[in-house]
Amino acid sequence: MPSTIEMHVVEGQWSSGLCDCFNDPINCVTTCFFPSITMGENAEIISKGETSCIAATTIYFLLCSIGCQGGYGFYYRSKLRKLLGLPKQTCKDNLVHGCCCFCAICQEHRELKVHGADPTIGWKANVENWRSRAVTIPPFFEPQMTR
Repeated sequence: MPSTIEMHVVEGQWSSGLCDCFNDPINCVTTCFFPSITMGENAEIISKGETSCIAATTIYFLLCSIGCQGGYGFYYRSKLRKLLGLPKQTCKDNLVHGCCCFCAICQEHRELKVHGADPTIGWKANVENWRSRAVTIPPFFEPQMTR
């Protein structure tokens, strides 16, 4: 299904603003009623399949039930920043997930889509799609070299 998102990627910046949730209305409504599912989908892609959607959804749901979901969302937002080469903003990311968690999850979902991943189909299906289109490297920036 073609994406309704039409944004331009500028290196080092988010492709859309925090409050641009209606740029992807289906995801906006889904996240409004089922934020744990969107968070789970995002987490599976951000972790490159190491964390399953079901596991991340369950963890986020349980943390939401006790009001502690902000730290979990912040963790994945930080990983997404590193993965996509976005500048580090620890304090801002913590506040965003503490105060506007639904908007943050939607923004992260849109960002993954703009960078060529479809969080709704999972990591393995995305890898298969990239292979079928002859994409040799996933459309994410590779992390900096480490020792």
